Amino acid sequence: MHYITPDLCDAYPEVEVVEPMFSNFGGRDSFGGEIVTVKCFEDNSVVKEQVELPGKGKVMVVDGGASMRRALLGDMLAEKAAKNGWEGIIIYGCVRDVDVLAQTAVGVQALASHPMKTDKRGIGDLNVAVTFGGVTFRPGHFVYADNNGIIVSPTALVIPE
Repeated sequence: MHYITPDLCDAYPEVEVVEPMFSNFGGRDSFGGEIVTVKCFEDNSVVKEQVELPGKGKVMVVDGGASMRRALLGDMLAEKAAKNGWEGIIIYGCVRDVDVLAQTAVGVQALASHPMKTDKRGIGDLNVAVTFGGVTFRPGHFVYADNNGIIVSPTALVIPE
């Protein structure tokens, strides 16, 4: 499915728009779906667990506390996410292996890239409300992203004709 966030904003002016701070790193420049949240800081253990699960119709929203010291997603996890049908991953933090991410069939938006991987301590929360960019992301709500930005809605949006 291809989403154009300006068209969605025009058709649904009630949507919330995330403050512009994200860049597109994935092989899909447009993605959307039901929100699954992960809250973690410099430990991507829960992200790793989630990409191994079926993700069709879902977008993982990761609140990494805006850390600029570690990457919460790299090529291997992105490839698992793509293989398991995830629509996309939004990371309030960093990613790595950006050249491979750009060739992987999953949407990825993040703040920046950083070459250092995380420690794996098994720390993180799944499906809790997370807030960043002026928006609260709630599990079960919907998120849509493209090169124009990221929008959030409590219900699924129908693409305008």
